[in-house]
Amino acid sequence: MLLTQKCLYAVRAIFEIAARFPRGPVKIADIARAQAIPQRFLEAILTQLKQAGLVESRRGKQGGYLLARSPATVTIGDIIRVIEGDIGPVECLSSGSDNPPCALYGQCAFSELWERARDSMSQVYDGTTFQHLLEREREKAARYVPVYSI
Repeated sequence: MLLTQKCLYAVRAIFEIAARFPRGPVKIADIARAQAIPQRFLEAILTQLKQAGLVESRRGKQGGYLLARSPATVTIGDIIRVIEGDIGPVECLSSGSDNPPCALYGQCAFSELWERARDSMSQVYDGTTFQHLLEREREKAARYVPVYSI
């Protein structure tokens, strides 16, 4: 499963908002600048995430976007499912797929393989919270030692 650029932008936007949790709303322009996301595209992504209940928006001068819940409870899998739909390597595993099952549905030699791949990907994505990612980022920053030489 290749994630689309839209999904990657959504994950980075949530990461940026999570990094400022619970200090208050983050302006779209600040998210776009910090994560190198085109602002107009980001607006559409945040609208989709808001409709899914993952972010909230505040109006006014001090307005912007904030997480609807703690970064410790928002997973990468949550974001992927909102933007991409079901997680899986092939469409025939997707629940509610508009495509009719393939001619080998129920007899496919690969179905168990695809199910294991889907389950493994879901385990990684659903087991990774934004709080975990923020902590890892802080650990990396603490280990970084700039080298100054002339």
